Amino acid sequence: MLGRRQIREKVVQTLYSYHQNPIKTDVLEKNMFTEIEKIYQLYIYELNFLVALKDLAENQIEIAKNKYIKTEKDLNPNLKFVNNQVLLQLDNNDERIAFTSKHKNLRWELHDDLLVKTFQRIIAGKRYQDYMEDETLSFEEDQKFVGKLFLRYLAENEDFHDRAEELEMSWADDFHIANSMVQKTIGYMKEAQPSHTLIKTIKDEDDRNFAKKLLLQSISHWDATEKKIEERLENWDLERISLMDKVILVSALTELDHFPLTPSKVIINEYIEVSKVFATDRSQIFVNGILDKYTKDNSRA
Repeated sequence: MLGRRQIREKVVQTLYSYHQNPIKTDVLEKNMFTEIEKIYQLYIYELNFLVALKDLAENQIEIAKNKYIKTEKDLNPNLKFVNNQVLLQLDNNDERIAFTSKHKNLRWELHDDLLVKTFQRIIAGKRYQDYMEDETLSFEEDQKFVGKLFLRYLAENEDFHDRAEELEMSWADDFHIANSMVQKTIGYMKEAQPSHTLIKTIKDEDDRNFAKKLLLQSISHWDATEKKIEERLENWDLERISLMDKVILVSALTELDHFPLTPSKVIINEYIEVSKVFATDRSQIFVNGILDKYTKDNSRA
């Protein structure tokens, strides 16, 4: 699921878009939740890629068995990868299967050039070869191998990113969230305990209400919050602040003002992390400075 930090990121993105192209708030809110749901689609798209790698390996084994002249390797193939327990659990996951059946654009064809090239890179690598040669069979080993395979060949694969962005442009800002969801999915798996429920983007109504309230309160108090920022600027004009820095600050001050149950230190730390995603190192220092001044002026613990 999305943590509160990721929800804050989506609110910041939505506010940034709103101030470039203002629309009715009810439409804006709907668009924000639509974008959040698209993260789930990227998550499934990545899981499907892992399953497709296994399917491709199985397909190549079958092709080899049907060759006219067969080698010993063709007759007795190493099945460790295709029998990887984590990949098998993903392959049999009912929720992944059902969602993909309704969103056929998230499928991977076995002849897909990117899939084939990635598979060839995997089997040529030392980690794969060491894994296949090791006769030890354990769920923990399978889990560790798939986790590293995902990081190396999907999370860090620029070609995969480019392909995904061709399918859905908004995914460009969401890879780090979907990647985290996949890693958690792999990490949560247990031997002989197949999970049929994947990670949700929005955990519950509390999270949905948090996102909605933060968005709408930021918009309705925008002018007043801008003044609070301006009062704490030193040798700097409000107009010179970048829109992204301003959006981050408005969101943070709105949360400090209207979400009293969350400690100010938590809010400040969260928005510094948000600024690392969307802004520069210099912006992080600037955001931290303004928020620190604001909390000290208001003596909030």
